Amino acid sequence: MNPNLFSPLHLGSLETPNRIFMAPLTRCRAEAGNVPGDLNAEYYRQRASAGLIIAEATSVSPRGFGYPNTPGIFSEEQVAGWKKVTSAVHSAGGRIFLQLWHVGRISHPIFQPDGALPVAPSAIVPAGQLFTGTGMADYVAPRALEASEIPGIVQEYAKGAENAKLAGFDGVEIHNANGYLLDQFLRDGTNTRVDAYGGSVENRARLTLEVTEAVAAVWGAGRVGIRFSPGGVFNDMKDSDPLKTFGYVLSKLAPMNLAYAHITQVTAQDVAHGAKEGVGPRELRSAYPGTIVSAGGFTCESGNAALREGWADAIAFGVPFLSNPDLPHRFSVGAALNKPDEATFYAPGPVGYTDYPALA
Repeated sequence: MNPNLFSPLHLGSLETPNRIFMAPLTRCRAEAGNVPGDLNAEYYRQRASAGLIIAEATSVSPRGFGYPNTPGIFSEEQVAGWKKVTSAVHSAGGRIFLQLWHVGRISHPIFQPDGALPVAPSAIVPAGQLFTGTGMADYVAPRALEASEIPGIVQEYAKGAENAKLAGFDGVEIHNANGYLLDQFLRDGTNTRVDAYGGSVENRARLTLEVTEAVAAVWGAGRVGIRFSPGGVFNDMKDSDPLKTFGYVLSKLAPMNLAYAHITQVTAQDVAHGAKEGVGPRELRSAYPGTIVSAGGFTCESGNAALREGWADAIAFGVPFLSNPDLPHRFSVGAALNKPDEATFYAPGPVGYTDYPALA
């Protein structure tokens, strides 16, 4: 029988009651010290009917931040804050993974310890600007990591994974997408290194594979997912042969039996910003026979079609979950969806965060 969004799913060593996942959504509402608080706990509790919540991108390092008021997972206070979130989700019957993050070059000295330069595989300035919390600023040239520093990066992810376990999560997702540090190493448009971490696709994929092995050693592979955006151009990303690059890394991850690979599809918005179609979960399915979660502009109907056609096993919804805390129920009864308020996506406080109504 063909699965649909309401079919249960064995996700590694976890079973989800449906295949409607909540995508990781940066909301910029952490408290002082990049600590999640009661408001964050309520937000995630409201969305506990998701088959799986993938919590927002969370920095594994003090150097990993590039946006104001985003959470971390490297301090005791952050672990305690996330415990509030996981307890709230579990009390409501939900399941939640934490997304482990390091922004790499998509940062600015204002976010860095002691005003240092951001780090990256290569000293290539990203095009565009970032929001500092008070205004916009140009990106700066990052500092290329020394080869001797890279084991420390791997250890930061491993420690983040350990802290996520202490905080009560059900697993973790490695953020290897959207132009952040691991994605920067993987793609040849941002990695011009000539050492063991640059040049060939085998070398460029090395850090991704080392981080995944380290995180899986903490959790067991069945509680680890990893996210890729192979067709994405966000954060000034490009690759000369994305099908080869992402096909290679997925083929190397497949034998590890991870919980899932989270592969975004190219959306119309991506195409408008220069992305090319034809590099996504459908095209990469042959490289990764394991569980694929996909995201990127899906509706209930198109999500069911992807499951039926077999190139995705679950669908992660972003903005629809942001504005509809009871999204699975709305899908099940064919109810209209709340309209999202884009002005409050990254604003502080409960407005546009915990005040979207569920169906009566």
